Amino acid sequence: MKNTPIREYMRQTGKQAREASRVMAKADTALKNRALLAIAAAVRRDAASLLQANEQDLAAARANGLEPALLDRLALTQASIATMAEGLEQIAALPDPVGEITNLKYRPSGIQVGQMRVPLGVIGIIYEARPNVTVDAAGLCIKSGNAAILRGGSEAIHCNRALATRVREGLAAAGLPEAAVQVIETPDRAAVGELITMPEYVDVIVPRGGKGLIERLMRESRVPMIKHLDGICHIYIDDSADTEKALAVAFNAKCQRYGTCNTMETLLVSRRMAPHILPPLAALYRAENVELRCDPIAMQILEGYPCLKAATEEDWQTEYLAPILAIRVVDGLDQAIDHINTWSSQHTDSIITEDYSRALRFLREVDSASVMVNASTRFADGFEYGLGAEIGISNDKLHARGPVGLEGLTSQKYVVLGHGETRK
Repeated sequence: MKNTPIREYMRQTGKQAREASRVMAKADTALKNRALLAIAAAVRRDAASLLQANEQDLAAARANGLEPALLDRLALTQASIATMAEGLEQIAALPDPVGEITNLKYRPSGIQVGQMRVPLGVIGIIYEARPNVTVDAAGLCIKSGNAAILRGGSEAIHCNRALATRVREGLAAAGLPEAAVQVIETPDRAAVGELITMPEYVDVIVPRGGKGLIERLMRESRVPMIKHLDGICHIYIDDSADTEKALAVAFNAKCQRYGTCNTMETLLVSRRMAPHILPPLAALYRAENVELRCDPIAMQILEGYPCLKAATEEDWQTEYLAPILAIRVVDGLDQAIDHINTWSSQHTDSIITEDYSRALRFLREVDSASVMVNASTRFADGFEYGLGAEIGISNDKLHARGPVGLEGLTSQKYVVLGHGETRK
């Protein structure tokens, strides 16, 4: 795009994506799977060079003082590269939703009416410091018959370019248009402004980044979005919780990784369980230097804990993305559900309980995209849900909710099969 004005460059990219989307919409499953497996093979083959490109990005990010949570998202390892390739292979093994006809029923007139799954068209993905998104998004868009325009953060520009090369290689190997997946070459933020205001070329925007980015897109975008703003996730430890399970799950949900949207940010504990579960749980958190922000009851129970602060109302509505945890002691299930439905970002919430009826109430009454029983909130992603990967997580209620995989990247149109019927 050397010397090309941003507006012209983005409109050329959009036009190419629109043309490629028409080819992708009619591509058969075998071709799409061939492309996915070719990309996976290229990623595995070139792991060493991908790590070198990633190290360039990491060195620049450290020099620029990037926050630890963002550095964590930016970093690739041999294991994470293998996971990227495995995700592509999982996507290839999944059923192709495109063209599937469901709910076909005869009407009194004699016609049959059903619904067919079809691609959304062109999907723009905007993300920060997450090179794995380049591969995950490409794979999901290819399999679902869409074209993709990927705008990664400048922090990952070397790695994203390297991954884009492998994606183009895989598309070419399958005889599919390389423009089906385009990575924006410029780090200029004006490119985002153009991408989100091209409804003639882009059908959906998927933002994966910080709150500031998503708030900006919500204000400025002229294209519909699949998004979530915050990841304020909860675990509630019920009266009937198994202590061993509660300790393991509550520790993992906070400490397995701090910088992810499915990390627990608030722990709710029943009044009856609090004196028994909080001290040993605090000992686990202390080993990881987790700061605890507690309500008065938890403060009293944990008196003497070295990293203890009084919680304020602000803590119930904060996504820390850091070794900080808010703790509240509640009277029971009703108060826990009320707290979650008041302060949750409707992302992911979990209950630890051995009481079947309470588990069902929690599943039914907590109004979040993912609701769990006796499991860490860290499981809330497309790979763990068997989607192969995810293009993002949505806490909206229309179209797609939760981790967005292949089905979330398609829509439905009505199809009618007739035998010459005419309406009377």
